[in-house]
Amino acid sequence: MKPDRVSTGSQPLDDLLGGGLERRTVTQIYGEPASGKSTFCLMAAVSSLQDGNSVVYIDTEGFSVERFSQLAGENAGAFAERLYLFEPLDFAQQGVMIADAEGLLKKNGQAPVGLLVMDSATALYRTELDLGREALRKLSHHMIKLLGLAKKYDIPVLITNQIFMDIERDRVSGLGGTALEHLSKAIIRLEKKDGVRRAMLRKHRSRPEGISFDFVITENGIRTV
Repeated sequence: MKPDRVSTGSQPLDDLLGGGLERRTVTQIYGEPASGKSTFCLMAAVSSLQDGNSVVYIDTEGFSVERFSQLAGENAGAFAERLYLFEPLDFAQQGVMIADAEGLLKKNGQAPVGLLVMDSATALYRTELDLGREALRKLSHHMIKLLGLAKKYDIPVLITNQIFMDIERDRVSGLGGTALEHLSKAIIRLEKKDGVRRAMLRKHRSRPEGISFDFVITENGIRTV
């Protein structure tokens, strides 16, 4: 029987999430640019690859081969063969590639997919904001499809999200409003100040909101401070 949680590749983040990424759910990490979102995505991907799985990785912001190689080390070449990378160029293509990912999840080969990553779920959505409700409807459809894949194939889905200032609630929030908030079972906010980052739990079904840890980004991933 498979464990119900999958390691993120970061012990502090696993602890914050109560043991790692939960299968059959969407975990969201949001924060300002350069706060560490992509580093956590790549660490989770490398961790799953180390466990012998394949990983589906949808990257809308430019996949860093150099950073992947840093984190994967001498295994980078072998791991890359099991990393299925999608790089949509626009919001419509993002939806098509999410649908296409199911073909890989259906395969029952020697290295089944153990994790689906989407970094970021809202970068291309931002270019569609002038479409108003229609853009939000499309984003909701994308997220519902990702959640469906998580449930159908018993895997965790990890997404990142960008931020905006929510004037009504007077706080920084993730883009996509309730669509992303409700569909994400766990939400982590990343903040940065004076070179130090903080990962804070904003939503979880069994862990208290507001618990956190501080870290710096290193060549090998992150280091708590």
